[in-house]
Amino acid sequence: MQDNFIDHVKINVSSGKGGAGSSHLRREKYIPKGGPDGGDGGRGGHVIVRGNDQLWTLFHLRYTRHLHAENGKPGGKQRSTGADGEDVYIEVPLGTVVKDENGEQIFEITENQQEKILLKGGRGGLGNWHFRSATNQTPRYAQPGENGEEMSVIFELKVLADVGLVGFPNAGKSTLLSVITAAKPKIADYQFTTLTPNLGIVEYRNHQSFVMADIPGIIEGAAEGKGLGHRFLRHIERNAVLLLLISADAEDYAKEYEILITELKNYNPELLDKERVLAISKSDMLDDELKEEITKKLPKDVPHVFISSVAQQNLNQLKDLLWNKIKSES
Repeated sequence: MQDNFIDHVKINVSSGKGGAGSSHLRREKYIPKGGPDGGDGGRGGHVIVRGNDQLWTLFHLRYTRHLHAENGKPGGKQRSTGADGEDVYIEVPLGTVVKDENGEQIFEITENQQEKILLKGGRGGLGNWHFRSATNQTPRYAQPGENGEEMSVIFELKVLADVGLVGFPNAGKSTLLSVITAAKPKIADYQFTTLTPNLGIVEYRNHQSFVMADIPGIIEGAAEGKGLGHRFLRHIERNAVLLLLISADAEDYAKEYEILITELKNYNPELLDKERVLAISKSDMLDDELKEEITKKLPKDVPHVFISSVAQQNLNQLKDLLWNKIKSES
């Protein structure tokens, strides 16, 4: 398991308070009764979320509990405005969804250097210069700065990839990823070997490439939160194409396919609108006759391919299928 893959953090954030306006009165040697010249206070610092395509996880925020932007500085004499409080920037990987503590989405970050103000700093107070009038030529009061805002915010990462690998535990997803990409996922023959999404770059023809994510294994009932449930299904939402993997040693191919589709539908029906490719893994143990028999049981509306990651059979054919689906989606 990649202990440094963190896809969910909660942080208390607060923007800065605005600086107070100044109630200064001019005092000069030959002007004993100078007028008001108090300046405005500076605004409090904002809390800003910024996308960073060099980040793949929220690990850097794992131990952050509180973030506070700086308060604005008070206004001064001679109508000088106080300095603004320093903004706080929270860098997040692309595909991060920002929610309030009730789970309501505020916004999402999908582009590098994209910036969204999460909390605005309080406005600075007006200095007494603004309050002079014909009847009150020397106002001795000024506005206090506005308070900043505070909230608990949830950052949730949904992996951005071109292809999402979906299948039961032991279907051979990690093995496939390790063979056709540079990723090095842990591989063993027990349920939920993959506890975090693994990302890999698949090299394609003419120096082109696409990103594949191995999503942790689905089991029947994942949409209701069984097994590893919701936490991992959300990563599938961001994939352009779904590659469904069923092992050649499955007892009932049609049933396994239907269970996978049902889980996706129960979690989010829109997932069924995505392009799909079906791969039968570990197919080096099948002869042509068996492949023909299996083909009769597979869905007619989804392209399929028999592959073997270990024997490296039909992997280029699989890449071609996926590439065509990705291009049709873009």
